Amino acid sequence: MTLHAQSTLETYYDILHVKDDASFDEIRQSYRLSLLQSHPDKVHKSFEIPTSGEVNLEDRFMKVQKAWETLGDSRSRALYDDKLRSLRCDELVADDVALEDMMVDEDNNRKDLDFCYQCRCGDYFVISWPELEEMGYELCRDPEDEISVRAVEGLPGSVILPCCSCSLKIRLLINTDSRIKL
Repeated sequence: MTLHAQSTLETYYDILHVKDDASFDEIRQSYRLSLLQSHPDKVHKSFEIPTSGEVNLEDRFMKVQKAWETLGDSRSRALYDDKLRSLRCDELVADDVALEDMMVDEDNNRKDLDFCYQCRCGDYFVISWPELEEMGYELCRDPEDEISVRAVEGLPGSVILPCCSCSLKIRLLINTDSRIKL
């Protein structure tokens, strides 16, 4: 995976011209074709390449090799796919917001709380107390009207929340040491 300063992401799948869900055989076939099209010794015999592109040809060949090393092995491919998913999530969020930075909207029965954060469009990103509990977070309310958050072991410390009206999303960061005042 190559991440440039402009935040354009060229994946190993792009380099080998296959889809993310391609089978091993499809990846291997595309690798072999890409190898023939970029190998310095093979290209000059098979294709006419301008001399100005020869330096890029070597870079291309190295990218094809690295892509195959990663995607050709099931274990390294799984790790790569996890990193890729994580990077794609990073690109999709408008902001990172801590749970304690959200406004608390309290219902009359004092158990139903909504945590809200205003979006640029004027509407809100919202997550409710029951939704947090369904995800495995335990929220405890003390007599001083503070809420503490505990997590079941192994839970991620963040969740992506969509705006109720527009296409923006935020990453809600859940710090299990935080205390939220009502």
